[in-house]
Amino acid sequence: QVQLVESGGGLVQAGESLRLSCVASGRIVSINVMGWYRQAPGKQRELVATITSGGSTNYAESVKGRCTISSDNAKNTVYLQMNSLKSEDTAVYYCHAAVASGGYYFRPYWGEGTQVTISS
Repeated sequence: QVQLVESGGGLVQAGESLRLSCVASGRIVSINVMGWYRQAPGKQRELVATITSGGSTNYAESVKGRCTISSDNAKNTVYLQMNSLKSEDTAVYYCHAAVASGGYYFRPYWGEGTQVTISS
């Protein structure tokens, strides 16, 4: 099994910054992509940003220019630096990883989420 543990959420004021971290542990042979999704109350879960093992990144339009995703492959860790936070960024942020524990099948895993609240 694989576990994803997020940290770094909290309550900040609009315009401030937060850095989220997520560590994957367990039976990991390879990870081909890690990322962050978020879900606000009453809304569907949506993509924030992803990063492949090769370093290719993808961002939601709503966070481009304000957020930076990075990873440390040796530590199976992904980070999300969020700047110039807005009230609409308030959500539970979930870490995601596609992990191979043997063979060539990459299974999706999710963390339990970390709350990010932006006060205006």
